[in-house]
Amino acid sequence: MNAPSRSTAQQSPSAHGGGFKARLDGYFGVSVRGSNFAREIRGGMATFFAMAYIVVLNPLIIGTAPDKNGDTLGIPQVAAVTALVAGIVCVLMGVVSRYPFAIAAGMGLNAVVAYVLAPVMTWADVMGLLIIEGVVLLILVLTGFRTAVFAIIPGDLKAAISVGVGLFLALIGFVNAGFVRPGEGTPLQLGTGGLDGWPIFVFVVGLLLTIGLMVRRVKGAMLIGIIFATVLGIVLEVVGNIGPRVGEDGEVVNELGWSLTVPSIPTSLGHLVSVPDLSLVGKFDLLGSWSSAGAVTVVMLLFTLLLADFFDTMGTMVGVANQAGLTDEDGNMAHTREVLVVDAMGTILGGVGSASVNTVYAESAAGVGEGARTGIAPIVTGTLFFVAMFFTPLVGLVPFEAATPVLVVVGFMMMTQVTRIDFSDLGIGIPAFLAIVIMPYTYSIANGIGAAFIGYAFIRLIQGRRRELSPLLWVVVVIFLVHFAESPFKALLGV
Repeated sequence: MNAPSRSTAQQSPSAHGGGFKARLDGYFGVSVRGSNFAREIRGGMATFFAMAYIVVLNPLIIGTAPDKNGDTLGIPQVAAVTALVAGIVCVLMGVVSRYPFAIAAGMGLNAVVAYVLAPVMTWADVMGLLIIEGVVLLILVLTGFRTAVFAIIPGDLKAAISVGVGLFLALIGFVNAGFVRPGEGTPLQLGTGGLDGWPIFVFVVGLLLTIGLMVRRVKGAMLIGIIFATVLGIVLEVVGNIGPRVGEDGEVVNELGWSLTVPSIPTSLGHLVSVPDLSLVGKFDLLGSWSSAGAVTVVMLLFTLLLADFFDTMGTMVGVANQAGLTDEDGNMAHTREVLVVDAMGTILGGVGSASVNTVYAESAAGVGEGARTGIAPIVTGTLFFVAMFFTPLVGLVPFEAATPVLVVVGFMMMTQVTRIDFSDLGIGIPAFLAIVIMPYTYSIANGIGAAFIGYAFIRLIQGRRRELSPLLWVVVVIFLVHFAESPFKALLGV
């Protein structure tokens, strides 16, 4: 199906009559795209329930990760701003792009924020860097340069980076749940040597339930899995008084205890519904990262964010549009600038609100599956996120063991990109392998991306295929080489 032209999809209100409903139809192109208002509303709701888990999971990733000073953002606060920013940007996406793309804090991208950026700067610096990234993205979109940068990366390496991030997320999920722990004589082992303890049982049950629901194509499978595992955890805690794994001093006091949050029965209405805590809004330092982490490190980290954001948005956007029949015979979308502008705004607002990078969600496909074809669907999704802000106290009841199965499942979903990699071409296969294994093995997404780029350039040179390497790609390689050699150079210079 050919992508509908902007002139067709945005007919004037007079073409449909003068009523409000007719004007909405004309603006969003509901009839032109073969949809109706009921489908759009139903699609927006389906998308929300498919991605609402992010209000639970994002706080457990960036809300609990310490920055270089050991400070954390806090789970309830991150939950509130996650819902707020998602609501705002979903509505913007619907109104500006008029496509059925929902947007929220991105999985994978929040891992970059929590485990790559935060360890080398303060959280205020991190959010300032996100704002800078968003501004750069916006400039790249408006100048047309963003697609040029995206084009220099071979598609196979884009897929490999997604796979590596997926494995990294899965490892984080296993480790945070206590399913995988430091071993005795080995770097890692299964649990305490076996799958002992009720918290591990909750994790396994949650994982199996989520997988089962996904296999049965149940809408909102991840959210249902989190809710069920949380309820199971509360019951087990009430009956068995399991307690925390780690004490207030950070020492392990109970190997078979809960890894972070001890689930408990809500004792008041305030544990269920409350005015959202939006104290994190505006808590950013725009230029602090340059002094705290150093210019070279910041440039590298900024580029890492840009790359991750490129892959996440472009791939998801085209994939969902293909499913909706909104692309042409070559798989291209018409008028993507509006989508990319809002995506860049999502990054900026994510930094302003301390909610991490907001990007287009693959779960938008759930709404498309219900018939959504226009921007009305993400407006509905955004409205539901605004409502969710008032229920964020519930997030404080969710133990890691109930939420981290989603990280493992998301890891699988990202792993499926491996089929796009041509391992028979060693110039692609080896760099792809480096990206995939180095990310989880070094607990660093940036290390994996850098190794892949350097490996790709090196092997293409050895193969005598340097013409395939654009000048812009060499710039990227140099940035990563400088990053990897930063410590030796500092030692050599006595800095």
